[in-house]
Amino acid sequence: MAEEKPGLKSSSSIVPCFLFVELVIMAGTVLLAYYFEYTDTFPVHVQGFFCYDKAFSKPYPGPEHSSKVPPVLVYSLVTAIPTLTILMGELMVFFLKAGSTQEKTIVTADCCYFNPLFRRIVRFLGVYSFGLFTTSIFANAGQVVTGNQTPHFLSACLPNYTALGCQSAMQYITERRACTGNPLLVASARKSFPSKDAALSVYSAVYTVMYVTLVSRTKGTRLAKPTVSLTLLCLAMLVGVVRVAEYRNHWSDVLAGFFTGAAIAIFLVTCVINNFQHVPPPPPPVRPQRPESVLGVPMVSLPCVESPLEKLHGDHHSLRSHDHQPYRFPATPDVLIPSRSISSEV
Repeated sequence: MAEEKPGLKSSSSIVPCFLFVELVIMAGTVLLAYYFEYTDTFPVHVQGFFCYDKAFSKPYPGPEHSSKVPPVLVYSLVTAIPTLTILMGELMVFFLKAGSTQEKTIVTADCCYFNPLFRRIVRFLGVYSFGLFTTSIFANAGQVVTGNQTPHFLSACLPNYTALGCQSAMQYITERRACTGNPLLVASARKSFPSKDAALSVYSAVYTVMYVTLVSRTKGTRLAKPTVSLTLLCLAMLVGVVRVAEYRNHWSDVLAGFFTGAAIAIFLVTCVINNFQHVPPPPPPVRPQRPESVLGVPMVSLPCVESPLEKLHGDHHSLRSHDHQPYRFPATPDVLIPSRSISSEV
């Protein structure tokens, strides 16, 4: 049987699991996020509203692409910043560490294995992509289920108060055909809780911050790591502030988005990829030392037995050292017998 080399880890299930389990889950997640975002498969829950409600009477801020932080910019940043950060970090870790300490996974035979750099990049970016689509699904599902209105809902709805019979601001309208505005704008104005842009921004920031904090062990980075981390977190918070300032979301929507994105990022980092830590290869097994051999035949170690001649010789020396000393019989310890010189007898 071939001996397993140190630093190598055999795995015959990594490729089947990747092809038939992980890719299938990833594809299902992407399709579900697509159906939530771009189709009417899941209709939005229609909530009623009070006539002349000031919480929903803010002016219409315009389409999403006219925002100071448009969705295209948000999606580009949450994709580019973590990807570049992980690539640069893994390259630095790979070239700073010795090649003998890197863990290699054997797939088939002794010549086919995954490079540790490639394995870690695929693992971290794959988990990040999965979390990004999962965050989008959670945010879209919350918006569809709750149907909470945006601050500019009445400006997009354009209800006919006369036809609805709104005589006071306390009258609650539940009719589905109460809005006379553009149906697309009305449907978009019913998706406010939680804020998807805030959730994606915080998810990306927290994931990247945890990567920078846990992986970077270079000396002299006591100020670099907190600077990068606080900058990313501030950018994510700025997205939420802009959403509230432009009357596109309430503060409760933004805070719920922050909580959703941060919770998913922390769960994936701590429970799925084990805090980005490298798994050291198992130490080689310690073999017992073989006994010395003579002419190819191993020597058998036997217990040491004292020879009678050596015992007599030791007693003889003991008696010579105690010459001219009184001698006592074991049976009668109280009787003293004069000692005899052994040298004279010899």
